[in-house]
Amino acid sequence: MKLFKSALEKEWMKLEKDENAFLNKSLHKEETKLNQFLEDKVPDGLQKTLDEAFAKSFGLVFEKGTDVIEKTYKKDDIEKEYQINSYIVNLKENRRNLKAFSKKASGAGNKNLLLSGVSGVGLGVLGVGIPDIVIFTSLMLRSVYETSLHYGFQYDTEEEKKFILLVIQGAVCHDTNLLKINSELNAFMKNGCFSKNQNMQDCIRDTAKALSKELLYMKFLQGIPVVGAVGGAYNIAYMKQINKYAEIKYRRRFLMKKREI
Repeated sequence: MKLFKSALEKEWMKLEKDENAFLNKSLHKEETKLNQFLEDKVPDGLQKTLDEAFAKSFGLVFEKGTDVIEKTYKKDDIEKEYQINSYIVNLKENRRNLKAFSKKASGAGNKNLLLSGVSGVGLGVLGVGIPDIVIFTSLMLRSVYETSLHYGFQYDTEEEKKFILLVIQGAVCHDTNLLKINSELNAFMKNGCFSKNQNMQDCIRDTAKALSKELLYMKFLQGIPVVGAVGGAYNIAYMKQINKYAEIKYRRRFLMKKREI
Protein backbone atom coordinates (compact mmCIF):
# COMPACT_ATOMS: atom_id res chain seq x y z
CA MET A 1 0.00 0.00 0.00
CA LYS A 2 1.39 3.38 -1.02
CA LEU A 3 1.71 5.87 1.82
CA PHE A 4 2.00 8.89 -0.44
CA LYS A 5 0.01 9.66 -3.59
CA SER A 6 1.81 11.08 -6.61
CA ALA A 7 0.93 14.48 -8.07
CA LEU A 8 -0.78 12.71 -10.98
CA GLU A 9 -2.89 10.59 -8.63
CA LYS A 10 -3.94 13.67 -6.68
CA GLU A 11 -4.93 15.46 -9.87
CA TRP A 12 -6.92 12.39 -10.94
CA MET A 13 -8.79 12.41 -7.62
CA LYS A 14 -9.48 16.13 -8.07
CA LEU A 15 -10.79 15.47 -11.59
CA GLU A 16 -13.20 12.77 -10.41
CA LYS A 17 -14.43 15.04 -7.63
CA ASP A 18 -15.05 17.87 -10.13
CA GLU A 19 -16.79 15.55 -12.59
CA ASN A 20 -19.07 14.04 -9.96
CA ALA A 21 -19.96 17.51 -8.68
CA PHE A 22 -20.83 18.65 -12.22
CA LEU A 23 -22.99 15.57 -12.85
CA ASN A 24 -24.83 15.84 -9.53
CA LYS A 25 -25.54 19.53 -10.01
CA SER A 26 -26.83 19.01 -13.55
CA LEU A 27 -29.00 16.04 -12.62
CA HIS A 28 -30.66 17.95 -9.78
CA LYS A 29 -31.23 21.22 -11.64
CA GLU A 30 -34.74 22.58 -11.12
CA GLU A 31 -36.83 24.53 -13.63
CA THR A 32 -36.46 28.29 -13.08
CA LYS A 33 -39.46 30.47 -12.26
CA LEU A 34 -38.80 32.44 -15.44
CA ASN A 35 -39.07 29.28 -17.56
CA GLN A 36 -42.28 28.31 -15.76
CA PHE A 37 -43.69 31.78 -16.48
CA LEU A 38 -42.81 31.55 -20.18
CA GLU A 39 -43.96 27.95 -20.64
CA ASP A 40 -47.42 28.72 -22.08
CA LYS A 41 -46.24 31.78 -24.02
CA VAL A 42 -43.83 30.10 -26.42
CA PRO A 43 -45.43 29.70 -29.86
CA ASP A 44 -45.91 26.25 -31.36
CA GLY A 45 -43.17 25.35 -33.78
CA LEU A 46 -40.43 27.45 -32.17
CA GLN A 47 -38.50 24.42 -30.92
CA LYS A 48 -38.54 22.88 -34.39
CA THR A 49 -37.25 26.18 -35.78
CA LEU A 50 -34.47 26.17 -33.21
CA ASP A 51 -33.66 22.51 -33.99
CA GLU A 52 -33.18 23.38 -37.65
CA ALA A 53 -31.23 26.58 -36.89
CA PHE A 54 -28.75 24.81 -34.62
CA ALA A 55 -28.35 21.87 -37.01
CA LYS A 56 -27.66 24.22 -39.93
CA SER A 57 -25.21 26.22 -37.81
CA PHE A 58 -23.17 23.15 -36.82
CA GLY A 59 -23.16 21.90 -40.40
CA LEU A 60 -22.05 25.29 -41.69
CA VAL A 61 -19.26 25.72 -39.15
CA PHE A 62 -17.93 22.17 -39.56
CA GLU A 63 -17.99 22.47 -43.35
CA LYS A 64 -16.79 26.02 -43.90
CA GLY A 65 -16.35 27.85 -40.63
CA THR A 66 -13.50 26.14 -38.77
CA ASP A 67 -10.85 27.97 -40.79
CA VAL A 68 -12.59 31.26 -40.01
CA ILE A 69 -12.79 30.43 -36.29
CA GLU A 70 -9.08 29.54 -36.22
CA LYS A 71 -8.28 33.07 -37.38
CA THR A 72 -9.76 34.41 -34.13
CA TYR A 73 -7.09 32.78 -31.94
CA LYS A 74 -3.42 31.85 -32.32
CA LYS A 75 -3.53 28.11 -32.85
CA ASP A 76 0.22 27.74 -33.39
CA ASP A 77 0.96 29.61 -30.16
CA ILE A 78 -1.44 27.40 -28.16
CA GLU A 79 0.16 24.25 -29.59
CA LYS A 80 3.66 25.53 -28.78
CA GLU A 81 2.53 26.45 -25.28
CA TYR A 82 1.17 22.92 -24.80
CA GLN A 83 4.49 21.42 -25.93
CA ILE A 84 6.42 23.64 -23.52
CA ASN A 85 4.12 22.76 -20.61
CA SER A 86 4.40 19.06 -21.50
CA TYR A 87 8.19 19.30 -21.49
CA ILE A 88 8.12 20.98 -18.07
CA VAL A 89 5.81 18.26 -16.68
CA ASN A 90 8.13 15.57 -18.01
CA LEU A 91 11.04 17.23 -16.20
CA LYS A 92 9.12 17.70 -12.96
CA GLU A 93 5.70 16.17 -12.51
CA ASN A 94 4.15 18.13 -9.67
CA ARG A 95 0.63 19.48 -9.19
CA ARG A 96 1.60 23.04 -10.06
CA ASN A 97 2.95 22.00 -13.46
CA LEU A 98 0.00 19.68 -14.13
CA LYS A 99 -2.45 22.47 -13.31
CA ALA A 100 -0.88 24.75 -15.93
CA PHE A 101 -2.96 23.07 -18.65
CA SER A 102 -6.31 23.62 -16.92
CA LYS A 103 -5.34 27.17 -16.02
CA LYS A 104 -4.71 28.04 -19.66
CA ALA A 105 -7.90 26.27 -20.81
CA SER A 106 -10.00 28.12 -18.23
CA GLY A 107 -8.52 31.47 -19.28
CA ALA A 108 -9.51 30.88 -22.90
CA GLY A 109 -13.00 29.85 -21.81
CA ASN A 110 -13.50 33.05 -19.83
CA LYS A 111 -12.75 35.18 -22.90
CA ASN A 112 -15.39 33.32 -24.88
CA LEU A 113 -17.88 33.81 -22.05
CA LEU A 114 -17.50 37.55 -22.40
CA LEU A 115 -17.93 37.45 -26.18
CA SER A 116 -21.07 35.31 -25.96
CA GLY A 117 -22.56 37.68 -23.39
CA VAL A 118 -21.85 40.79 -25.45
CA SER A 119 -23.36 39.32 -28.62
CA GLY A 120 -26.37 37.86 -26.79
CA VAL A 121 -27.27 41.04 -24.93
CA GLY A 122 -26.61 43.27 -27.93
CA LEU A 123 -28.82 41.27 -30.26
CA GLY A 124 -31.40 40.77 -27.50
CA VAL A 125 -31.85 44.54 -27.15
CA LEU A 126 -32.69 44.60 -30.85
CA GLY A 127 -35.06 41.64 -30.50
CA VAL A 128 -32.83 39.31 -32.50
CA GLY A 129 -33.01 35.72 -31.24
CA ILE A 130 -32.77 33.11 -33.99
CA PRO A 131 -29.95 34.80 -35.99
CA ASP A 132 -27.85 34.82 -32.80
CA ILE A 133 -27.67 31.03 -33.00
CA VAL A 134 -24.96 31.07 -35.68
CA ILE A 135 -22.82 33.36 -33.51
CA PHE A 136 -23.51 31.36 -30.38
CA THR A 137 -22.67 28.07 -32.14
CA SER A 138 -19.42 29.52 -33.47
CA LEU A 139 -18.41 30.74 -30.02
CA MET A 140 -19.30 27.36 -28.47
CA LEU A 141 -17.08 25.55 -30.94
CA ARG A 142 -14.30 28.12 -30.66
CA SER A 143 -14.26 27.64 -26.90
CA VAL A 144 -14.15 23.84 -27.14
CA TYR A 145 -11.52 24.00 -29.88
CA GLU A 146 -9.25 26.13 -27.69
CA THR A 147 -9.81 23.84 -24.71
CA SER A 148 -8.85 20.79 -26.76
CA LEU A 149 -5.65 22.47 -27.99
CA HIS A 150 -4.61 23.46 -24.47
CA TYR A 151 -4.77 19.77 -23.53
CA GLY A 152 -2.95 18.62 -26.67
CA PHE A 153 -5.87 17.34 -28.75
CA GLN A 154 -7.01 18.24 -32.26
CA TYR A 155 -10.59 18.69 -33.47
CA ASP A 156 -10.59 18.25 -37.24
CA THR A 157 -11.41 14.54 -37.64
CA GLU A 158 -14.97 13.18 -37.75
CA GLU A 159 -14.47 11.26 -34.49
CA GLU A 160 -13.24 14.38 -32.70
CA LYS A 161 -16.22 16.35 -34.01
CA LYS A 162 -18.55 13.67 -32.63
CA PHE A 163 -16.69 13.90 -29.32
CA ILE A 164 -17.23 17.67 -29.26
CA LEU A 165 -20.93 17.31 -30.10
CA LEU A 166 -21.38 14.80 -27.27
CA VAL A 167 -19.61 17.17 -24.87
CA ILE A 168 -22.05 19.93 -25.81
CA GLN A 169 -25.01 17.54 -25.43
CA GLY A 170 -23.81 16.48 -22.00
CA ALA A 171 -23.26 20.05 -20.91
CA VAL A 172 -26.91 21.01 -21.44
CA CYS A 173 -28.52 17.72 -20.43
CA HIS A 174 -30.25 17.35 -17.04
CA ASP A 175 -31.75 13.85 -17.11
CA THR A 176 -30.42 10.31 -17.10
CA ASN A 177 -29.20 10.78 -20.68
CA LEU A 178 -26.36 12.80 -19.16
CA LEU A 179 -25.01 9.66 -17.47
CA LYS A 180 -25.20 7.75 -20.77
CA ILE A 181 -23.39 10.55 -22.61
CA ASN A 182 -20.75 10.79 -19.90
CA SER A 183 -20.15 7.02 -20.03
CA GLU A 184 -19.94 7.14 -23.84
CA LEU A 185 -17.32 9.91 -23.71
CA ASN A 186 -15.27 8.02 -21.13
CA ALA A 187 -15.49 4.82 -23.19
CA PHE A 188 -14.21 6.71 -26.24
CA MET A 189 -11.22 7.94 -24.24
CA LYS A 190 -10.44 4.40 -23.15
CA ASN A 191 -11.09 2.50 -26.39
CA GLY A 192 -10.53 5.15 -29.07
CA CYS A 193 -13.96 4.55 -30.60
CA PHE A 194 -17.64 5.04 -29.80
CA SER A 195 -19.84 2.14 -28.75
CA LYS A 196 -22.54 3.00 -31.28
CA ASN A 197 -21.83 3.80 -34.91
CA GLN A 198 -23.80 7.05 -35.26
CA ASN A 199 -23.28 9.09 -38.40
CA MET A 200 -22.35 12.76 -38.23
CA GLN A 201 -25.74 14.10 -39.31
CA ASP A 202 -27.57 12.17 -36.59
CA CYS A 203 -25.08 13.38 -34.01
CA ILE A 204 -25.59 16.98 -35.16
CA ARG A 205 -29.37 16.57 -34.99
CA ASP A 206 -29.20 15.13 -31.46
CA THR A 207 -27.02 18.02 -30.33
CA ALA A 208 -29.30 20.57 -31.98
CA LYS A 209 -32.33 19.05 -30.19
CA ALA A 210 -30.54 19.11 -26.83
CA LEU A 211 -29.65 22.79 -27.27
CA SER A 212 -33.07 23.85 -28.56
CA LYS A 213 -34.77 22.10 -25.64
CA GLU A 214 -32.54 23.82 -23.10
CA LEU A 215 -32.50 27.28 -24.74
CA LEU A 216 -36.14 27.34 -25.93
CA TYR A 217 -37.46 29.90 -23.44
CA MET A 218 -34.41 32.13 -23.54
CA LYS A 219 -34.33 32.31 -27.33
CA PHE A 220 -38.04 33.12 -27.31
CA LEU A 221 -37.38 35.93 -24.83
CA GLN A 222 -34.38 37.13 -26.82
CA GLY A 223 -36.63 37.72 -29.82
CA ILE A 224 -38.51 40.49 -27.96
CA PRO A 225 -36.88 43.95 -28.34
CA VAL A 226 -35.26 45.40 -25.19
CA VAL A 227 -36.60 42.61 -22.92
CA GLY A 228 -34.60 40.24 -25.12
CA ALA A 229 -31.41 41.45 -23.43
CA VAL A 230 -32.34 39.21 -20.49
CA GLY A 231 -32.59 36.18 -22.75
CA GLY A 232 -29.34 37.12 -24.48
CA ALA A 233 -27.57 37.41 -21.13
CA TYR A 234 -28.31 33.73 -20.50
CA ASN A 235 -25.83 32.95 -23.29
CA ILE A 236 -23.17 33.43 -20.62
CA ALA A 237 -24.73 30.85 -18.29
CA TYR A 238 -24.99 28.21 -21.00
CA MET A 239 -21.53 28.94 -22.36
CA LYS A 240 -20.13 28.62 -18.83
CA GLN A 241 -21.79 25.22 -18.50
CA ILE A 242 -20.34 24.05 -21.82
CA ASN A 243 -16.87 25.38 -20.98
CA LYS A 244 -16.89 23.62 -17.61
CA TYR A 245 -17.89 20.24 -18.98
CA ALA A 246 -15.48 20.50 -21.93
CA GLU A 247 -12.62 21.34 -19.56
CA ILE A 248 -13.46 18.33 -17.36
CA LYS A 249 -13.64 15.87 -20.27
CA TYR A 250 -10.46 17.06 -21.98
CA ARG A 251 -8.66 17.14 -18.63
CA ARG A 252 -9.70 13.52 -18.16
CA ARG A 253 -8.31 12.62 -21.60
CA PHE A 254 -5.06 14.41 -20.79
CA LEU A 255 -4.62 12.72 -17.40
CA MET A 256 -5.48 9.31 -18.87
CA LYS A 257 -2.67 9.74 -21.37
CA LYS A 258 -0.27 10.72 -18.59
CA ARG A 259 -1.23 7.67 -16.55
CA GLU A 260 -0.50 5.40 -19.52
CA ILE A 261 3.04 6.72 -19.96
